[in-house]
Amino acid sequence: MTVDSAAAGALGRPMSETSANGPLADLVVVEMGTLIAGPFCGQILGDFGAEVIKIEDPRTGDPMRQWGRSLPKGLSPWWPVIGRNKKSVGVDLRTPEGQQIARDLIGKADVVIENFRPGAMEKWGLSYESLAAENPRLIMARVSGFGQTGPYAQRAGYGLIGEAMGGLRHVTGEPDRPPARAGISIGDSLAAMHAVMGITMALHHRARTGQGQVIDAALYESVLAVMENLVTEYDITGYVRERSGSILPGIAPSNAYPCANGEMILIGGNGDNVYARLTEAMGRPDLKTDAKFASHAARGENQQELDGIIAAWTSGFRLADLLALLEAKGVPASRVFRAPDMLEDPQYAAREAIVTTDHPVFGPIRMQNAFPKLSATPGRVRWPGPALGEHTDAVLKGLAGYSEEKLAALRGKGVISPSP
Repeated sequence: MTVDSAAAGALGRPMSETSANGPLADLVVVEMGTLIAGPFCGQILGDFGAEVIKIEDPRTGDPMRQWGRSLPKGLSPWWPVIGRNKKSVGVDLRTPEGQQIARDLIGKADVVIENFRPGAMEKWGLSYESLAAENPRLIMARVSGFGQTGPYAQRAGYGLIGEAMGGLRHVTGEPDRPPARAGISIGDSLAAMHAVMGITMALHHRARTGQGQVIDAALYESVLAVMENLVTEYDITGYVRERSGSILPGIAPSNAYPCANGEMILIGGNGDNVYARLTEAMGRPDLKTDAKFASHAARGENQQELDGIIAAWTSGFRLADLLALLEAKGVPASRVFRAPDMLEDPQYAAREAIVTTDHPVFGPIRMQNAFPKLSATPGRVRWPGPALGEHTDAVLKGLAGYSEEKLAALRGKGVISPSP
C-alpha cells in the first residue's frame, strides 16, 4: 500500500482528494517544527503538492493544535489551516528510537524543515552533515530567531523579537503610543516565506548539481528584508523613521478617512493623475491647482491640512456610496475588510480566494486558498490539519518500510503514537 492510499484510508477520504498534482508533487518534505515559522513553511509547500510529513510529539503534538480560541474538544481553529495538506506522524524525538525514525524518514526525503533553537538537531544526532552523508540531495531549511551563527544564535527568538530587531515594531503604531503589533505573527510568516524561497532556489541548484544545501532563515533578517530603504535612508540622510500611525509621512493623500455611518474608507490618491481624479470626485478642482497641493512634494508638506479637507468631505457619505463614486472616478479606495466582508465579497468569490473543506469535527469550514495562483499547476487545500499521529502507521510502513511488528514494539515503548 502506498503512503497516499494508506493515508486516504485513514482519513476516510477518496484518493482524488489526497492525491497531489501541484508543481511540488514529486517532493517529500519532513517538517520538524512547531508553532508558526516552520509549520507555515510546510503549509506553503503542501499547498502546492509536496507530501509533507509532520513529526510531532505523540502526546502533546504541535501547540498550534490548542492556540487561538478554543473550540469543542479543545481544538483550535488555527490548526486546520496551518496543519492542512500534512500527514501527522507522532514520534518522541527525545528517545534514540525516535531519532532513528526521523533519520529513516529524512533519508527518503527531499527537504527537511526545522525551527528548533540552534543545536537541537545536532543534539539528537541529526546534524545536516550526518543526514547529508546518507542523503546528499537533502535540503535542510533551518528557521530560527537569529540564524545559526553569531552571538545571538542561542537566544530564544519568537516572532515579536524578530519584528523588534528587524525594525518593524519601531515604525508600527501611533507616534504617542508604544510600538504596536501588526495583528498577526508577521515575523514568523515572513521567515517561513523566506525559507520557502530558499528551498525553491536550492531545488534549482540541486537540479543542476545533484547536491543539497542548508537554508538559514532568521526571523529578524526576514523582517529586515521588507523594511524598504529604512537603513539606507538613515545612512545617507541621518533620518530615523518613527511611528506615523495610518500615514506614511510625505505621502498624501493616503490614509483612512471617516464615513457617515461610522465606518472608515482607505483612499490612495498620492499620484498626480489619481489626485486629479480625486479632486474631480470631490467637486474641488481648486485643490488640484492650489500651490499647497499641486505637486507630490507640496501635498507631502501639507499632508495634515489635506487629510483634514478630505476627511470633512468623506464624512458626508455612506461607505458604500463613496466606494461607488470613487470607483467610477478611478480612484483607489477600499473598505477595511474583516472576515465577514471577505466571505461576502464578489472579488473573493470570483477568484476562489476562500475555499471550503470538510473537517471531521467542525464539518465544512472555510479558509484562505493557496496563493499565488499558477495557471497550469495551481495549489489547493486537499484536507485540513489532521488528528495527532493520524498517519503514523501509513507513513512509517509506506516510506520507511517498517513492519507491523516493529510498529507494535515502538508503540509499546511510547515512541510513536497509538494506532489511529
